[in-house]
Amino acid sequence: MSNISIAIHGGAGTILPDSLTPELERSYKAGLQEALDAGYEALEKGSSAIEAVEASVVSLENCHLFNAGKGSVFTSEGTHEMDASIMSGEDLSAGAVSSVIGVKNPIKLSRLVMEQSNHVFLTGKGAEDFAREMGCDFESKDYFFDELRHKQWLSVRGTDKTQLDHTSLKDEKFGTVGAVALDQYGNIAAATSTGGMTNKKYGRVGDSPMIGAGNYANNKTCAISCTGSGEFFIRAVAAYDVSSLVEHKNMSLHEACKEVVHHRLKKINGDGGLIAVDTRGNICLEFNTEGMYRGQRNAAGLNEVAIFS
Repeated sequence: MSNISIAIHGGAGTILPDSLTPELERSYKAGLQEALDAGYEALEKGSSAIEAVEASVVSLENCHLFNAGKGSVFTSEGTHEMDASIMSGEDLSAGAVSSVIGVKNPIKLSRLVMEQSNHVFLTGKGAEDFAREMGCDFESKDYFFDELRHKQWLSVRGTDKTQLDHTSLKDEKFGTVGAVALDQYGNIAAATSTGGMTNKKYGRVGDSPMIGAGNYANNKTCAISCTGSGEFFIRAVAAYDVSSLVEHKNMSLHEACKEVVHHRLKKINGDGGLIAVDTRGNICLEFNTEGMYRGQRNAAGLNEVAIFS
């Protein structure tokens, strides 16, 4: 089975232990473990890295606890606009969508863009039309309604404020989910999905669907999925920067991730984190915040989920 490996994240931020009840913490960890298992079991069965990261992200999109898919936050207009992207390290093929409404699993749509179209990035109505042509599942607005998300939106509705998943700045958590994986064939892949910012306006798009910013994969280097203040990850071209440091500076995966997360992003006040894997099965889970919802599993027996530092 070689050194198959997978890592996932469900968002990063100033997640403080006293802001989570034991019951809620157990729920988050259960959701993370379920997503981790979904991807790893795909790898065990001989599925590709692309199939594995899709399986993990679909699991996270279907869980209301995470800001993607079902758990997506409300926009200023009271809708749910979702972004996602997926990339194969084998041939650098990629697919991405942004500002889609009603699509149950944006990560599935991203893969269809990659494999069934001549494009990389589709947005808004055009992406939704393509989703219908491809037979993607759509859900009503009620499916995406979550009481906590609604309260978050009501607290800032009618203002110019946006929120990153939690209403209290003390409990700020960046809502994005993602996965990176190495399959038994030596290929890696990355997938990222998000509901964006609460009360976002003007069709705002973050780093999650942007290849090179929030998501990237290259067999020569590594696969990366980011979570954080998207504007900063876009400016830093964070995901590709990690890859470039590995390729051009001969840095190890851990050295490159630390350089980007703790130095380059911090220099421009960028908060958040990322997960990464390379073709040797090395995994890195790096963040410069109080915590990051995360998990990792490999063929050597590693299997853990965590939230805090």
